[in-house]
Amino acid sequence: MARGPSSLPDRAASKRVGALAGLRPFLAPYRIMVLAALAALTLTATVSLILPLAVRRVVDNFNTGSAELLDQYFGAALLIAAALALGTGARYYLVTRLGERVVADIRRALFDRISGLSPAFFERILTGEVLSRLTTDTTLILSVIGSSVSVALRNVLLLLGGLVFLFFTSAKLTGLVLLIVPVVIVPIVLLGRRLRALSRDNQDWIAASSGAAAEALSAVQTVQAYTHEARTRAAFADVTEKSFASARTRIGTRAVMTVIVIFLVFTGIVGVLWIGARDVRAGAMSAGELVQFVIYAVMVAGAVGALSEIWGELQRAAGATERLVELLHTTDTVQDPAQPQALPRPVRGEIRFEGLHFAYPARPDTSALNGVDLHVLPGETVALVGPSGAGKTTILQLLQRFYDPQQGRVTLDGIDLRDMARGDFRRALALVPQDPVIFAATARDNIRFGRPEASDAEVEAAARAAAAHDFLTALPEGYDTALGERGVMLSGGQRQRVAIARAILRDAPVLLLDEATSALDAESERAVQAAVERLAEGRTTLVVAHRLATVKRADRIVVFDQGRIVAQGTHEALVAEGGLYARLARLQFTDGQA
Repeated sequence: MARGPSSLPDRAASKRVGALAGLRPFLAPYRIMVLAALAALTLTATVSLILPLAVRRVVDNFNTGSAELLDQYFGAALLIAAALALGTGARYYLVTRLGERVVADIRRALFDRISGLSPAFFERILTGEVLSRLTTDTTLILSVIGSSVSVALRNVLLLLGGLVFLFFTSAKLTGLVLLIVPVVIVPIVLLGRRLRALSRDNQDWIAASSGAAAEALSAVQTVQAYTHEARTRAAFADVTEKSFASARTRIGTRAVMTVIVIFLVFTGIVGVLWIGARDVRAGAMSAGELVQFVIYAVMVAGAVGALSEIWGELQRAAGATERLVELLHTTDTVQDPAQPQALPRPVRGEIRFEGLHFAYPARPDTSALNGVDLHVLPGETVALVGPSGAGKTTILQLLQRFYDPQQGRVTLDGIDLRDMARGDFRRALALVPQDPVIFAATARDNIRFGRPEASDAEVEAAARAAAAHDFLTALPEGYDTALGERGVMLSGGQRQRVAIARAILRDAPVLLLDEATSALDAESERAVQAAVERLAEGRTTLVVAHRLATVKRADRIVVFDQGRIVAQGTHEALVAEGGLYARLARLQFTDGQA
């Protein structure tokens, strides 16, 4: 479903482009390149300011000077033009390269940060919105670093230098020009603040549009199966139109600001030049001086006009920078300790859940676990069963430390997970989720994801153990066949067998199976179940299952209901005991729903 703009935490928006200071850490490693770009920029601005002096000499000596002197003036003008061209080329190369380098670093840093955040973060924001930050916002920053900032600085130099030369050319006319400046600055400041707020709102709606599109496309089969194409299109069109309306308001505001500023500037310049023309006729200044003044006046007016336009770009980039810095500084609810304790090797696989109380961040008032205590011995196979929503999968998520419990603790080999680095103890876990993830890569690479250094022979051995070898070799290019986005080339059961092969290849001491055989047919389930039983030998195994036939041979079955453990024991003991497990067993085995 379409959503409104950003789900990130609200905070006061700054009213200045000072937010661009958030880019400083990314520019710092490239100080030499920045200084070189500034040098080239200063050179081009200086040369531009010298050019009118040469023009004045030419005009004043056009009729009175010698031909040789005139040739020298024109030659000097050509040298100045050459220096200007070289400086401009160097500036373009340096700032463009700098912009691309910095934006690449920002994208990498942002992805590194986001990919390490716990699932709680993604309960508050759509993945599409994050992708919008990686693309749209960083593109804005690229345009600013690679163009707008250097152009702005160049125009600032031209503005200041032009005013100085205007003063030395004619203090009287320059004084009249300066009277115009306050009139021009006021609309820039007032409309600039409004423009920045509109720019941030526009970026919010762009992100919301990306999020809505990503959500709809990722579930396109469900949308089509329920014939919701029209509704989904309407929802996306609504968000897109709101994004356009926001952009239209921003564009209109910027256009009004540009019109006002340019009109005021050039009206003032025309008035000043009218006075200057009268001074030339009166002999108070030479024609060359007036031409020089005109060029500097146009230069100053152009700089002011350019700055008024660039200001809008800087405002938009400031909003984008705020959002990126916001993501980079997002506080994760799950963090590694400052001095993590190492998990002893070899890992024995002893797991304890002690006094667990947990509610998901998105549903803080609904308890998923209430006082759960469970001790899993090394090498033991424990099945977690119970109705949907009873807390079984939550146990696996806490064991992987995707979340931290509000009360209690989870330990592996006697060490609290919160005292270890997540990357350390997660290497001891192998997961087969209920909804297996298949990457847009080859079958071989998808299996090798479990252990990247594995050989081809080991990959194929894992596939055989997971009953996946036959259908993989039947693919057009065998194991080297690209499986498409989310594994669209495979059936649900085939995707699950690839995921099981991945877990087999990982060869971890703790195995987590979350409905690992739910999408398999009876024949494949028997083959995979035998493989899983062989794999579980000597490993600690936690199995979440609704189909009780898959867990009858577990060492122990733990029954969950409403976030609590209500019974545990072997299949036979629990059936004899009666209660919830016996009722579930009777429904499945007697009524043929297994």
